[in-house]
This record gives sequence, structure tokens and C-alpha cells, in this order.
Amino acid sequence: MRTAPLPVRDGLGPARVRLRGGEVLAELTARFGASARAKVLAGEVVDADGTAVDPATVLPAGASVYLYRELPDEVPVPFDIPVLYRDDSIVVVDKPHFLATMPRGRHVAQTAVVRLRRELDLPELSPAHRLDRLTAGVLLLTTRREVRGAYQTMFARGAVHKTYLARADVDPALELPRVVANQIVKRRGVLQAVCEPGPPNAETLVELLPDGVYRLTPRTGRTHQLRVHMASLGVPIWGDPLYPNIIDVPADDFSAPLRLLAQRIEFDDPLTGARREFVSRQAGP
Repeated sequence: MRTAPLPVRDGLGPARVRLRGGEVLAELTARFGASARAKVLAGEVVDADGTAVDPATVLPAGASVYLYRELPDEVPVPFDIPVLYRDDSIVVVDKPHFLATMPRGRHVAQTAVVRLRRELDLPELSPAHRLDRLTAGVLLLTTRREVRGAYQTMFARGAVHKTYLARADVDPALELPRVVANQIVKRRGVLQAVCEPGPPNAETLVELLPDGVYRLTPRTGRTHQLRVHMASLGVPIWGDPLYPNIIDVPADDFSAPLRLLAQRIEFDDPLTGARREFVSRQAGP
């Protein structure tokens, strides 16, 4: 992947805009308004080679320009991000509930990546995998571009053993342990993921522990997989505002977290071959 021609600034990398072709100033103004026009006039928009765009610049369809986005107003997430482990290649943290892993939509500065880049002075920090905004627990990030691919590939090919803990109602009629396997589809712009007919693409081992906590071991990593699977069993995770029904929760309401914790990850380090194990220090779900 080509390196962005603008550096990370205050924890946030530049936005990439793929053009439809023609006069750049006119297109950016039409698509993003006066703020984009002002950035072009100020020399703050650059092409893929890092050359500043000016009012006369014309680029073909498919070309890209880069600029720093305007940050939305965000409600601060009032929780720290404890560091569990850090070396030259990785940082492992205990992500709190309500904090998105990386910038997306209305969550930009209030994300784990941006906050940690600022706090740890690591501008190349990048997540090797993602946790849902509402899920807490162990999150691994890479510190340098050179090692990013090795760790991301490890997660992508399922070489990481992940264990989650969840709280939900206990149904005596539900036979556990069991493996839940089905096809989960998450469509862009739709809040909920859904189960649809077809070959399974999502698989989770669900176990009930003696203290009434569920242990969830995903064998795949689909969006909202654990939440969908628990709801499909008739025991949705406590505090879930999406499954089985959508509940509108104010952005500044942190009183009822999703009772789901990414409790442990285990893997063979792709750089050293050493066995790694990281465990959340947060209380159970």
C-alpha cells in the first residue's frame, strides 16, 4: 500500500479522496463545500506525489488527493487506555468500552488509535485487528509500518486464539456447550448484521461457566459475530443496544456498557516465533 504523502498530524493521518476527474478545486468544493475550497487555496491539499494542488490543477478520474479532515464534535470518552505490554514492534492495551478502535464516521479523535498515538508519541501506531466500539478488552497494535503486515496477516488468517467473556440471561433449556455456525452479512449503512441462508462464514464455541458467565471462543471474525450469535440463541448480551432490538442511546451515556470482554489473546509471534499471551486486567463482564 502506498504511503500517504502527508504525515500523521496530532494522531490523525490525512484523508484520501479519489477523484472523478477534472478541475480539482471545483470537484472538492462541490463535494465537501467551502472548507475544502479554503484548503486548496491555502495549499493544504496535495496529490499522490506530495505536490500541492492549486486552483488550476486538473487530475484524471481515479487520481487521489490528500488533506487533513475537519474533526467532528465528539463527546470525550472518560476512560483511560491501560497499556498491558509494549516493545519496539507492538503495543497491547486494555481498551475500555465506548471507545472505537480506529477513526470511522463520527468517531475520530475519540478512538484508541488516535488517543494512543498522541499519548505514546507513536505516529505510525496501527491496529492489527479491531474490537467493536462497545466491546472492551485486549487490543494489539503495531508501532512501525515495517511490521504491520506480519501481525495483521496473523489475525486475518485466524492464527490468533481469542477468548471472550460475556454476561447474558441463563436459559436452562439451552444446551451448552455448542458451536454456533451460520452465515452473517453486514451491509454498509445498516446498523445490524443479519443471519442469512447459505454456507456458514461465522463460527463460535459458546460455553456456560459455573458462575453464570459465558465463555465465547470465535473461530472466525465477522462483524458483530458474538453479539449476533448470542442473540440468535435467545440470550442477547446484557447492555447490547443493537441485538435483538435497536435502542437509541445518547452519545454521552456511559452508564450501561455492553457486557462483553475480549479477555485473552494467544499466538506465536510472527517475528520471533515466541508464544505470546495477553490477558485483560478488567473485571469480568
